[in-house]
Amino acid sequence: MHTVISREGSDIGLRSVSDSGAPAGEPRIVEASRLAHEVAAHEPSHVRWTWDDTNNWYPALLADSVRVDRAHDLRLAHAVLRRSALAAHTALAEAGPTAWDRLAPVPPPGGPTAAALVRPERHPGSEPLFDLGEISAPAPRSEPARGARDEAARGGTHAPGEGPGDESLDPAAELAAQLVALKDSTDAGRLRLLLAAESAGALAAAEMHHAGLPWRGDIHDEILTEALGPRPRPGARPAKLEDLANRIREALDAPPTLNPDSHPDLLRAMEYAGVGARSLRKWELEKLDHPVIAPLLEYKGLYRLYTANGWNWLDTWAPDGRFRMEYVVGGVVTGRWASTGGGALQLPHNVRRAVVADPGWTFVVADAAQLEPRVLAALARDERMAAAGRSKDGASTDMYAGIVATGAVDSREHAKVGMLGAMYGGTTGVSAQVLPRLARAFPQAIDLVERAARAGERGEVVSTRLGRSSPRPGESWAAVQGSAFDEDAGADAQSRARSQTRSWGRFTRNFVVQGTAAEWALCWIASIRRRLWALGEATDSAQPGLAPAPFDRRPHLVFFLHDEVVVHAPAALGDVVAQEVRAAAEEAGRLLFGDFPVDFPLSVAVTESYADAKG
Repeated sequence: MHTVISREGSDIGLRSVSDSGAPAGEPRIVEASRLAHEVAAHEPSHVRWTWDDTNNWYPALLADSVRVDRAHDLRLAHAVLRRSALAAHTALAEAGPTAWDRLAPVPPPGGPTAAALVRPERHPGSEPLFDLGEISAPAPRSEPARGARDEAARGGTHAPGEGPGDESLDPAAELAAQLVALKDSTDAGRLRLLLAAESAGALAAAEMHHAGLPWRGDIHDEILTEALGPRPRPGARPAKLEDLANRIREALDAPPTLNPDSHPDLLRAMEYAGVGARSLRKWELEKLDHPVIAPLLEYKGLYRLYTANGWNWLDTWAPDGRFRMEYVVGGVVTGRWASTGGGALQLPHNVRRAVVADPGWTFVVADAAQLEPRVLAALARDERMAAAGRSKDGASTDMYAGIVATGAVDSREHAKVGMLGAMYGGTTGVSAQVLPRLARAFPQAIDLVERAARAGERGEVVSTRLGRSSPRPGESWAAVQGSAFDEDAGADAQSRARSQTRSWGRFTRNFVVQGTAAEWALCWIASIRRRLWALGEATDSAQPGLAPAPFDRRPHLVFFLHDEVVVHAPAALGDVVAQEVRAAAEEAGRLLFGDFPVDFPLSVAVTESYADAKG
């Protein structure tokens, strides 16, 4: 049973809908201030709360100490169903664009990006020397207007007489359209699991933002001071960076006005000094022999720390002893998560010492070993490859070592490079040398990624285990391909077409594996989340944590990175939580691959410091 939540002016509309899409009873209107009470009262009945976007509703419920068990995120589900090959011939997929297609993810309200994005700490006049890959937050969208008039199962189309700018979002109509699409799809079971996992991921992301990752500001300051010197005054470089800047100028015989943060100025100075650098990429600089290289490489590393995780980052993202990351669930086309700011997916090792559990609490840190090759083995149902990574006598087996044991290759390094080449399209060097041997040893696995690559090269769609499908190449791709067949097409046009074709083939080759690994991780998170809540509150003797309710006495997820999770738990529950995290990994494998004999072993550490868990 779904309960659809929508805005009705200044109030909230609640509408019960069966799993078949039929209304169940009359809709009810409640005051916005009463929503948390209503949700808490109905939560024991295991209702599935259905709303336009989890971040429009769940953060406010959490602020009122209300946790929900199940939800259906219409925005996330719409995106999946519109693009999935399993639902390609449904009314929802074949309909023209609607307001639901234009929805962007909403950042968690009250987070740093709601006020201002973190800005790199640079002195006046400087330019970015190294691209930090920050992702800008989407602009918060306004509240959806009052529910639209009754619509067909398409959902989300504007009513007659309304322009596209006035389109309303009718969650009930959209839910009906999605349920019809599931029924009419070619594999409703796979898609239902994907939508449930995607929505559970959205709940978990909101909960991690609410609880926050424990962060010791005093330790972070010590890390920065040790590496960079004391915190500088606004507009000045830290002492260590200023010293290195002077060494760079001296090595280049450059004037004191040379700004090492300016990419073009620095390259011009290096060219004048005869360094021979064509770029400032680390791998290229390391090949050169010149006195400027050592201080420049050191400057590069410290500059990244200063701009990405310096004092400004600390003030912006962890001012209250908690780092509240802003995840974007499904933010990557493969289904992986992205982040709108704070670098949650790029947390460097040199600041992890600041991640310390609350007094009386501990971290359970778990990451999956060789997740993608194990997923590939299961996807292809390649039993020999799966056996290479299977646990022996209760002990986890390194899959790359297991591949060596089969005789396919002669070293772990060759096994790793070869498998990465198979999944990512490596066609040169060691990867190209060992790939034929891997193809003979594991023909089903290698054939699966090869077929995905060929499909991409033809401009076709490929899909993950649960039905997330890759996008088709765009018009520019088709134009380049078409130009190669013109009568007057030259060698350059044909070369561009071949290069583009291979590039898209590499994308689809990896899409099926990385996307399915993301689905496994979503199921893992959903299972962990459910299991942690079922453990209940810690005993009265346990010291409450510093996380806000409802997680101040319960183990809870605080961090997620593709194939790694961090749980914050009362110390007495650390070992129990570790067992549940392992059981959740096994459950995720069964949900995706049934009884196929593939293992998903974890490396699990119970520790008070995140840095200690990672070695």
